[in-house]
Amino acid sequence: MAINIYPMKKHNYRVTIEGIDVAGFSEVSGFDASVDVIEYREGTESINSPRKLPGLTKYGNVTLKWGLIESLDFYEWVAGISSGDKAAAEERVRDVTITLLNDREGDTANWTLVNAWPCKYTAPDLNASASEIAFESVELAFEEMRRNQ
Repeated sequence: MAINIYPMKKHNYRVTIEGIDVAGFSEVSGFDASVDVIEYREGTESINSPRKLPGLTKYGNVTLKWGLIESLDFYEWVAGISSGDKAAAEERVRDVTITLLNDREGDTANWTLVNAWPCKYTAPDLNASASEIAFESVELAFEEMRRNQ
């Protein structure tokens, strides 16, 4: 199979959340990962600069934005986190997969957010004189990000 050498376009994607049936998103942002740098030098080393070792990996929160719809599937997950209900808290963690779809069939890129849970919810701004879609958004904290095809 030949590898596609053209970059993928970012406007076609799918978000799949474990246990959520209805969720369509217009924007996904905030993918990032960083590794702390640990500097270490022994007093007997002959060079004057420290070694640099990898430390903890940290992930930024991912933001999902969607047009307000009647389905409460996604909102109930968000609300269950802040309710203080122990059963809801135990079920709060889900894997979220974001799939970038290319124009060619079969060309995809996937990111899986492992043990994701909503840490911030934003309700839509309301304005009686505007002709706009009402958008909700949520930030997801997660413990690990995997990239695969």
